[in-house]
Amino acid sequence: MLIDLTGKTALVTGSTQGIGAAIAAGLARSGARVAVNGRSERSVGEAVERLGAECEGATFLGAPGDLATDEGCAAVLEAVPGADILVNNLGVFGARPALDIEDAEWRRYFEVNVLTAVRMIRAYLPGMKDNAWGRVLNIASDSAVVIPAEMIHYGMSKTALLGVSRGFAKEAAGSGVTVNSVIAGPTRTGGVEDFVYELVDSALPWDEAQRAFMREHRPQSLIQRLIEPEEIANMVVYLSSPLASATTGGALRVDGGYVDSILP
Repeated sequence: MLIDLTGKTALVTGSTQGIGAAIAAGLARSGARVAVNGRSERSVGEAVERLGAECEGATFLGAPGDLATDEGCAAVLEAVPGADILVNNLGVFGARPALDIEDAEWRRYFEVNVLTAVRMIRAYLPGMKDNAWGRVLNIASDSAVVIPAEMIHYGMSKTALLGVSRGFAKEAAGSGVTVNSVIAGPTRTGGVEDFVYELVDSALPWDEAQRAFMREHRPQSLIQRLIEPEEIANMVVYLSSPLASATTGGALRVDGGYVDSILP
């Protein structure tokens, strides 16, 4: 399948590292001009330089700004006034006993993991509709469906994001714009490696720690390993392309079979 995004501008939030950086690289390799977002100018500049070196001939631009703040949103919108492809990847996660999660933490997870996506969709969807073409992708998680006992506040936020995606897909109905969620399974990133070592013996070598984590905390996985960020990016690139024009309002899984369900 030939995916050509030449002439398209994409914004990937939270894309200085991990899944977001892999998505930015994948879109750029398919021809899109990709805006990289992070909270600081330094982290964004370093990511743009690194991605540019990895993706020869690709075009990246920096869009620094903390999207959980009005000032940060304004800075990103100034850097990227319009986008054909919006990937809401920004998110926070972490383990905490359910009864220890205070109100402020619940609010923070909802603010960062849900409302930042809503703000970005509200900013860019009208322009996409005017152009009769656009793609909105919200990066959700298996935790939206299988709520982890050790981080129910994170699971709650990702469940809400599925609802946001379906609702905005209806807002975009008939316009040529599609809105979908991508349910990412347990994925190997720097943050997840730290998370794994919070839950298993920190003295274990990484390969053993990963297997122990999957065995003890994610036994439903059918691939029995962590997913690589590029595997998430592959789905996002496809859904961002004209080839996925009949897929909207969906929650598509790249979860290694983790969610024990036939649908979606």
